[in-house]
Amino acid sequence: MTTDQNIEDDKGRFRALVSPFRTLIQEIGKFGVVGLIVYVVDLGLFNLLLYVGDPPLLADKPITSKAVSVIVATTLSYGLNRTWTFSERGGRSTRLREFVLFVFFNAIAMLIALACLAMSHYVLGLDSPLADNISANVIGLVLGTIFRFWSYRTFVFPAAKDDDDDDLADASVV
Repeated sequence: MTTDQNIEDDKGRFRALVSPFRTLIQEIGKFGVVGLIVYVVDLGLFNLLLYVGDPPLLADKPITSKAVSVIVATTLSYGLNRTWTFSERGGRSTRLREFVLFVFFNAIAMLIALACLAMSHYVLGLDSPLADNISANVIGLVLGTIFRFWSYRTFVFPAAKDDDDDDLADASVV
């Protein structure tokens, strides 16, 4: 066997290995890009509200600042995820129901970030700008992101159902 044949064989094996996960890999990549965009909005707005100005708009109110920044970021995230990340998935019967689920799961993810921030700021007494950002925008964000991806894929933008699946769904109580 020649080196070119070995390379082609390896490429074929790799494609066969990755093929079942292609859609998932693409969704993770798109979700990551959307996440980066929304992260910049969330981080920027959080710091703008909490630390910019004399006095800052929400000085000494890190929880309120984070809640506002997450609400703005959530709205942007829904639009980007609906139209790009999960555009190939079935979604829900109505956009309103889909958006309500999206907001519900984002609220849970926001509580994850807020819990990290509250633990750091109020329980551990780590109340510097760096500590607030690490707890809310690193630790809280990572945990919330993992939860969001799973919940969006599973509940908000589920895969399109086959006709047989529709019959089963009609027969079960949801």
